[in-house]
Amino acid sequence: MADAMNSSAPAVVCLGVFDGVHRGHRALIDRARVIADGLGIAVSVMTFDPHPLVVLHPELAPKMLASVSERKELLLAAGADNVYVLDFTDATSHLAPRDFVERIVVNQLNAREVVVGKNFWFGHEASGDVQVLKTLGVEYGFEVDSIDIQGGSGAQWSSTNVRHLIAAGEVVAAAAILGRDYQLGGLVVHGDERGRELGFPTANLQIDQNRAVPADGVYAGWVTTGELGRLPAAISIGTNPQFDGAESRIEAYVLDRTDLDLYDQELRVDFVARVRGQAVFADLGALVGAMNLDVAMTRKLLAIG
Repeated sequence: MADAMNSSAPAVVCLGVFDGVHRGHRALIDRARVIADGLGIAVSVMTFDPHPLVVLHPELAPKMLASVSERKELLLAAGADNVYVLDFTDATSHLAPRDFVERIVVNQLNAREVVVGKNFWFGHEASGDVQVLKTLGVEYGFEVDSIDIQGGSGAQWSSTNVRHLIAAGEVVAAAAILGRDYQLGGLVVHGDERGRELGFPTANLQIDQNRAVPADGVYAGWVTTGELGRLPAAISIGTNPQFDGAESRIEAYVLDRTDLDLYDQELRVDFVARVRGQAVFADLGALVGAMNLDVAMTRKLLAIG
């Protein structure tokens, strides 16, 4: 894995943002892997950071499905040999298609073949498409393979669709496109400790504001730490209206573990299914009763005893 694009060896190259590394993205890498194995060379993936819209139209910039470090990890797990990150700046956005191909695809990535989605666009004001890339490939000595990465029936495989589903709390449908449960990672910070007082101590996650967060409510899922591994959890997202909260939080209660000290640890949360929406209860007794039901439903959804 590498950040600086200084490859001297020829490679089959995949280009794109690859936010979330969903099933369509993995189909690209699978295709590149077949070609690369036949040629005896590596698969290199180039991803942009930040998302181009952050530079081009900040008001339209999407919430991200994965940080750049998570993207690298997912791309390598999907079969890439190298992951390169292109710093997307105003200067980058003004590269003409020919300049982009010559400077980056050829001179820096040393592409023998390029694999992209059929809807791939590149260059200043998205003036380059797959046909332009193929024409330039003939001139610069690389092949271009474009494939459909939208998927078949049902929700199309796209990062945009995943964001919409996550925003609606439909994490099961999002997982069908991602090919895995949606994940968030963050540092565990101190909260109000109301959960501890009620018998359900939670780990409060500090999440990057640029990340896509599921709709307010309670979810069944898993938390993973470096020390303890993967543990079942009931996860609450919202402003805690029961106590007139104003700040949205992500809090994870690890089932049956009231003795954990997770402060200042990095925690990953995997969302399996939504249990219910955010609610206000008549009193603390009713709240505790609802939390017990949440835990019972979490066990059921995670298929654990």
